Amino acid sequence: MVDNSNELGAIRAFNRFYTKVIGALNEHLLGSGFSLPEARLLYELAHRKSPTAAELASDLAVDPGYLSRLLRGFLDRGLIARAPSAADGRQNLLSLTETGHAAFAPLDRRSDEAVAALLAPLSPADRSRLVAATKMVASVLGQPRAAASYVLRGHQPGDIGWVIHRQGKLYAEEYGWDETYEALVAEILSAFVKTFDSRRERAWIAEIDGAIVGSVFLVKQSDDIAKLGLLYVEPAMRGLGLGARLVDECIAFGRGTGYRTLTLWTNDVLSAARHIYEKAGFHLISQGRHKSFGKDLVGQTWELTL
Repeated sequence: MVDNSNELGAIRAFNRFYTKVIGALNEHLLGSGFSLPEARLLYELAHRKSPTAAELASDLAVDPGYLSRLLRGFLDRGLIARAPSAADGRQNLLSLTETGHAAFAPLDRRSDEAVAALLAPLSPADRSRLVAATKMVASVLGQPRAAASYVLRGHQPGDIGWVIHRQGKLYAEEYGWDETYEALVAEILSAFVKTFDSRRERAWIAEIDGAIVGSVFLVKQSDDIAKLGLLYVEPAMRGLGLGARLVDECIAFGRGTGYRTLTLWTNDVLSAARHIYEKAGFHLISQGRHKSFGKDLVGQTWELTL
């Protein structure tokens, strides 16, 4: 049985910390007359067009009986109105009244002010890291992700060390590879920086609000051949087509630069990456068994004629 007590403790500690930060334990949120559940319900009613109680209970994962009591309280205070649904007479459509909108407006404003106060002492870099971290948490825990949420850019100071760190850590976690793989990545990228030819070589760094979520490198081998390498995408960002986009960027750059062939070396256990290469038109040229990174592997060489 896996001992995940450290993970459990870390997440519970964060939960305790953040409930304090947002004032979740206070009887009234941000000095208003509403509790946190009531404020969240007001927000949903202000930003939805005539939802039903059933929709709200499902989307907010709230017990229907508890939600019914909250809504009854809103009705008694004149904050909401109900109208029968034309599609289903058993359901009522809910909306904020003028009184409800008037009650929500200062709460919404204070929420913005509270977040602004939280961000104010932070540097621009720390604000970017914080926003990126919130998106990463939401993505890992299942919030739908937007395919257009990342940007691609060239490499900058600090990127190379980060890519080495993440590749070493991710391949250890996902495939059990030892530190010799991280050493290999460090050697490859050290040589890339020292001999970088901006006319014929390129790095693509995928970024979301200042956080690196993937990368790939294209390195000159000869006048006619370039090598694609070190493709990786953060686990939380997989499924967006980011890996395929990074490979497509390499292919387009290779063609535009005048290379005749792109080559790459990978291992057969990296099935997701191999699938991307195959779809992009790469063909398996050769393969052979080897023992590297503490594992028995099958290395493969793939090529694409441009």
